[in-house]
Amino acid sequence: MHSPPTTEEELDNLLSTPRPATIDALRKAPGDIVILGAGGKMGPTLARMVARAAEAADGARPRRVIAVSRFSSAGAERALHEAGVETIRCDLLDRRAVDRLPDAPNVIYMAGQKFGTTDAPSRTWMQNVVVPALCAARYERSRIVAFSTGNVYPLVPVASGGASEETPAAPIGEYAASCVGRERVFEHYAATRGTRVAIVRLNYAIDLRYGVLVDLALAILDERPIPLAMGHVNVIWQGDANRAAIELLPHAATPPLVVNVTGAETLAVRDLARELAHRLGREAHFEGKEARDALLSDTTRMRSLLAAPEVPVATMLEWVAEWTRAGRPLLGKPTHFETRDGAF
Repeated sequence: MHSPPTTEEELDNLLSTPRPATIDALRKAPGDIVILGAGGKMGPTLARMVARAAEAADGARPRRVIAVSRFSSAGAERALHEAGVETIRCDLLDRRAVDRLPDAPNVIYMAGQKFGTTDAPSRTWMQNVVVPALCAARYERSRIVAFSTGNVYPLVPVASGGASEETPAAPIGEYAASCVGRERVFEHYAATRGTRVAIVRLNYAIDLRYGVLVDLALAILDERPIPLAMGHVNVIWQGDANRAAIELLPHAATPPLVVNVTGAETLAVRDLARELAHRLGREAHFEGKEARDALLSDTTRMRSLLAAPEVPVATMLEWVAEWTRAGRPLLGKPTHFETRDGAF
């Protein structure tokens, strides 16, 4: 197992490390790769992982890896260049700008908006439905891995093991409804243009700078009570989520292949908080009680297609505790995992 990262450079290197299956996936998906919406929480490390896997897969036959975003941070853009990733600044709501993007047989679609939906629902719908329509039209002949979310599912009984890909969508709130819209756009292009698509329904990626475990650790350190109404979660190390998305490129299909991407374990928030509190030398305080249902996903399909995630929950807990205790950099972007009414 890897040593715990102590700097952002070490963390980003860890989050962008491909495994042999990631490299093999790119051998099966030849050609350039465009990553749309690459400036978010996951995009930079996923783009770096693509570049590292492509170099290992291609040897002396390099391909272009192109990250597309508005790129508000010049530092993030510079770091991508240093990793061998080209960048293009683009507003994906600008049809003409999208039409000018370079051709590529492989696309990873990561654009979207969640927080701020309650205050500006129209912008969320534009970002989560109109942008996918523009991008799907531009890349209708490519294979596309499109990020979605487990929020498209209803809350399911904790004892059920989570919603499967066959569970009918039943979104709670406008954000989740707009994410169903995003999926429907890609389904439409698969049905009418033959676009090959894999849809990644992701639940709670864990970095050391954000994520459910960071939210819990900060509440413990600040002596804030942890709400328990959404009492159970699934989580996955962000590096493992990056690997899963890339490894699904060769599986893109018509109709779209839908895959839940998260950890296999149903985790109790109370237990996670107590484990973190023990590692932090603090006490966890709680409010409310666990509901009988939660936002949970079944990962049977993912486990049948891909190798298991490599970073276990115990390691994530240890690393998050150490990172937050040391006061290292955070993104300041809480997940609001406790939200049950879909208002973000």
